[in-house]
Amino acid sequence: MKYLSEFRDPELAKNLIEKIQNTVTQPWVIMEICGGQTHSIMRHGIDQLLPEEITLVHGPGCPVCVTPLETIDRALAIAARENVIFTSFGDMLRVPGSSDDLFRIKSRGGDVRMVYSPLESLKLARQNPDKEVVFLAVGFETTAPGNAMALKQAAAQGLTNFSQIVSHVLVPPAMEAILSAPTNRVQGFLAAGHVCAIMGWEEYEPIAEKYGVPIVPTGFEPVDILDGILKTVELLESGNSEVANQYLRAVTKQGNPAAQAVVDEVYEVCDRKWRGIGNIPMSGIRIREELAAFDAEKKFDVTGITTEEPAQCIAGEILQGLKKPDECPAFDKECTPMNPLGATMVSSEGACAAYHKYSRKGLL
Repeated sequence: MKYLSEFRDPELAKNLIEKIQNTVTQPWVIMEICGGQTHSIMRHGIDQLLPEEITLVHGPGCPVCVTPLETIDRALAIAARENVIFTSFGDMLRVPGSSDDLFRIKSRGGDVRMVYSPLESLKLARQNPDKEVVFLAVGFETTAPGNAMALKQAAAQGLTNFSQIVSHVLVPPAMEAILSAPTNRVQGFLAAGHVCAIMGWEEYEPIAEKYGVPIVPTGFEPVDILDGILKTVELLESGNSEVANQYLRAVTKQGNPAAQAVVDEVYEVCDRKWRGIGNIPMSGIRIREELAAFDAEKKFDVTGITTEEPAQCIAGEILQGLKKPDECPAFDKECTPMNPLGATMVSSEGACAAYHKYSRKGLL
């Protein structure tokens, strides 16, 4: 197939659904890791078309959603300073901190700007040598190469007024944290295709073998997702725990070595706190010590800011596949897109936002 419309072909989708129905013989719980996949599932009603034996649960693959609350609070403290131009992708602007978000900082006079690339932030740093330009670098392995390249260029160009708040997270440790939890219910994974395009899928093989779960790197269109579910069900039904690549047009086993190299050059692996989940060992990356001058948290001395998660928000349980958004007592009541308790309600990849947008509201 060559064209996007082919990956939304109703006949192809119908055939895949029939194959899934003919293959499944017992209940299975499958987690789609990526929030983009969650939104595609909700938008096209895929979860409602599957046989009742298959339960889809939503994983922690929304980078905005898992950015820890204290990182947001540190970003807000920096963004409120007079000499700072604070830059971020649009998804982060409405993510609630303890009492504010970046839009509110902007409304009170903070110089907060949405950018589409960290290279725009570099340009602002060159154009405003009397200002400190800060970029909020979040995301999984997908966005890390571009953010790393921006920091590398800043160092090469001597842009000492440019820095990053880095809150990148890694998928495999999160999968292991879910699988090793005593409350785990996940039996198979649809892995995020764009992450695998960067990292490949070799690193999933030890996880599949250790925990006895199939892992299927999968794309984002309806036919992709249904094909990924079919492959996962086939592996589950046959008792095979291996990695099977559905996203052949974008993913290779080794991934993108050049992208991996620039990330390793600029960042190093570290423990990372995940919003709603807690600390996961070796699940994040941070700026290497030799580039510490570009670390905004150190530059602005905000590392001492720590924050407790609000007890009312159950985003952590949703991100671990333990509950669905419509099982939250606050869903579409105290928590709405206009008044969110957590990032899962405002992110374009958030599970709660998907349930709200695609009218999965009256299910309680």
